[in-house]
Amino acid sequence: MTDPVTNLRILPGETGISPAKVTPREWGFSETLRSAMDQVEQLQNSADGQIAGLLEGNGVDVHSAMIAVEKADLSFQLMMQVRNKIVSAYQEISRMQF
Repeated sequence: MTDPVTNLRILPGETGISPAKVTPREWGFSETLRSAMDQVEQLQNSADGQIAGLLEGNGVDVHSAMIAVEKADLSFQLMMQVRNKIVSAYQEISRMQF
């Protein structure tokens, strides 16, 4: 399983996409956010699969299931903190007077 925090790629060069080939339309903030949300969803689905395997008795041990659940929980908490920072920044910008 991958670590959701270290695998969040912010810069286009970190994603395996050549920065010279990237335009704002191809890889922008919304795509980065969507990619991070997809990673959180993948971790949640993996945790759900681990729990289902544990309950069905498919040879999944309790420790790996708990680790998967904690990874999914931590990545979700991180995503919520990022969302809160984005909302806070938006509110701060909307209060500015030009």
